Amino acid sequence: MMPMRRRLVVCALVALASTAAPGCGYSLAGRGSFLPASVQTIGVPTFINRTRVYNVEIQLTQKVRSEFISRGKYKIVPEDKGVDAVLIGEVVAVDSTPVAFDDNRIATRYALIMSARIQLRSLADDKVLWENPNLVFRDEYDVQTGTATLDPAAFFGQDANALDRMTTNYARTIVTAILEAF
Repeated sequence: MMPMRRRLVVCALVALASTAAPGCGYSLAGRGSFLPASVQTIGVPTFINRTRVYNVEIQLTQKVRSEFISRGKYKIVPEDKGVDAVLIGEVVAVDSTPVAFDDNRIATRYALIMSARIQLRSLADDKVLWENPNLVFRDEYDVQTGTATLDPAAFFGQDANALDRMTTNYARTIVTAILEAF
């Protein structure tokens, strides 16, 4: 009799736990948000570019907007007026460093490092909701032999796909950090 009763109690506890779990604050990765409920519309004006890399701010801003939109929870607009919160971004550095070489000591792979200042501010009470004054993203890319350079602007001129990949990954990093409070 006792094992049957124990099973019944265990089943009841499992059922209770499974019904309580949805309200306990857990959510699927990429679907939660730690922003206040009052934030429904987020303004994402074009980021500022302090680097020599042409259009990095345009691509990064567009990717951040798209990433927010893909999460489906907020209305995203390109203005900083008439919104609940505004995301201010400034790309401060893009650097490249060779990390792999061929037999002739020519760089074949580069580490690209992008740094930005990002701040999400509530306009209702002028409160900073999230910020990172030095958000750094690093990725590595292969280059064709003999075409590499230490100048990131020249590198991205040679490989627009690298800039596209980097801004896509960086935007995902920014939005995830904001929504999941990292």
